[in-house]
Amino acid sequence: MSLNNLSVDLGDVGRRAEGLAAVEEAARHYRALAEANPDAYLSDLASALNNLSVRLGDVGRRAEGLAAVEEAARHYRALAEANPDAYLPDLAWALNNLSNRLGEVGRPAEGLAAVEEAARHYRALAQANPDAHLPDLAWALNNLSNRLGEVGRRAEGLAAVEEAVAIRRTLVEANPDLFGPALQQSLDVADWLEGLDP
Repeated sequence: MSLNNLSVDLGDVGRRAEGLAAVEEAARHYRALAEANPDAYLSDLASALNNLSVRLGDVGRRAEGLAAVEEAARHYRALAEANPDAYLPDLAWALNNLSNRLGEVGRPAEGLAAVEEAARHYRALAQANPDAHLPDLAWALNNLSNRLGEVGRRAEGLAAVEEAVAIRRTLVEANPDLFGPALQQSLDVADWLEGLDP
């Protein structure tokens, strides 16, 4: 867990190669632990794999990053089927990440399907607990708008990003430092979609 967390921190400060090395080691350890005791460690393996996919993408190893997050999503799907209250947020997180990786390797239609599922899960979670899950719903809607734009569904993409902007404006009112950059990201996506041919 320390290695997985270290990887995130290293990535946040731009030390991508070191972050990748840390999460590769974390994933190896978790894989061995999960093989011996899946009930205790499968979710940790999935978390490390999801993080590994991000770090691999950071260094341009997109196909490997896709493989890592596909495995993470499979594990989280199995866990969420057995215990949705505990693992549905993790499944949605992995699906959102999967959508990004699929988009990066030129498979936008599959990426769209993944993020549509993520957004459905986050919408249900946000209805039950908005404080915990509204930021995640906005994140998924932002990614959904990107995938819709990539497959030529501009009007639907604009509707999705407009919803993300509305959510993020509300979040910025409560915490501008935390949510301001996310709001700007959604506004940038809206500008990109506006510039596409209708």
